[in-house]
Amino acid sequence: MGYNRVMPLLKIVHYPEPVLLQVGKPFSDEEFGPDLERLVDDMFATMYEASGLGLAAPQVGISKRLFVMDVRQDEGPPIKHAVFNPELVTVEGEQVGEEGCLSFPGLFQTIKREMRVILKGKDARGEELELDLRDLAARCALHETDHCDGIVFLDRMSPLKRELAKRKIKRLKKTGEWE
Repeated sequence: MGYNRVMPLLKIVHYPEPVLLQVGKPFSDEEFGPDLERLVDDMFATMYEASGLGLAAPQVGISKRLFVMDVRQDEGPPIKHAVFNPELVTVEGEQVGEEGCLSFPGLFQTIKREMRVILKGKDARGEELELDLRDLAARCALHETDHCDGIVFLDRMSPLKRELAKRKIKRLKKTGEWE
């Protein structure tokens, strides 16, 4: 008889936690196995609990190159992946849209990103993968790859918007709404 395992939720760290500003270390081939598969499951559970579309390892305090994403589309199946050691192969086009970030709760900003990205990396079993993503899925993969590179979405804002966002964060910290 099986049982339902209650997965532990990981703690999402908030800006300016130092791990968010560091370049994550790549995974070696020897690291792939059941422990990483559990980490992926826990990251997906944490992301879903927080109502996110993507979550990178640095956002849960792990300075490694990994992200998970689950983007629903109007047509076709959801785009759901765990990507280890993400590497941008090609980016093209342009889209402008509102972005949020689980490490910046309550903060949304208009950010310019590429419309299409070809990304390569490895899946949770250590197998090579290559993704050709567009629209919201491309935005999500670019945002999460930025996290693996120690880049936060504040870095993608104009200086004025960045300053306004930092002021909002200070206000939220004072009211206790920002940990």
